[in-house]
Amino acid sequence: MPNDADITLDAPSQGSDSSSSTLLYLVQAQDPQAWQRLVDLYAPLIYRWCRRCNLQADDAADVAQEVFGAVFANVGQFRKDQPGATFRGWIWRIAQNKIRDHFRRREGRTEAEGGTAARGVLAQVAAAEPDERDEAIEEDDRKLLAHLGLNAVHARFADSTWQAFWRIAVGGETPADVADDLGLSLRAVYQAKYRVLNTIRRELDDLL
Repeated sequence: MPNDADITLDAPSQGSDSSSSTLLYLVQAQDPQAWQRLVDLYAPLIYRWCRRCNLQADDAADVAQEVFGAVFANVGQFRKDQPGATFRGWIWRIAQNKIRDHFRRREGRTEAEGGTAARGVLAQVAAAEPDERDEAIEEDDRKLLAHLGLNAVHARFADSTWQAFWRIAVGGETPADVADDLGLSLRAVYQAKYRVLNTIRRELDDLL
């Protein structure tokens, strides 16, 4: 069955893109609404990373807050044009450091609480670079981020536009069948798919 990870972005139309419209640019410009959108986009993924590293729910929420604090303080330093640079990988490295810090604090408070187990998890976290993690986990993360990205733009489109996009790009239906079922012209269906994909690419591509 098709899923969110099957979506591919259309190639950019020449002259259609503006870096000033991307969510990353707005976050780096310290736009409050853009920052909240970034938190909404990445909070579930960061929380999942923390839980995978055996943090309890409350601790995972606290560490996620620390991650966002570090992101807020340093996001201006992220450069997407560096070789191999991805925003997800950049945040994962910050999360790694904060998770390590959590286990160091816990180990320092008491040897009885966690003790050897805490050191073992700390070593596991230290060894897990983004490109070395399990391929299935990486795919799972990409699916979650794609799903969150879709949710981030869903409310901005009319229902017929979203249905046309979803049924073609995700459901794999033919544009002709979708147009006939929704009572739209074939041109309108293609435009609907383009509008949604172009919005995702223009605003979120740097972050996804």
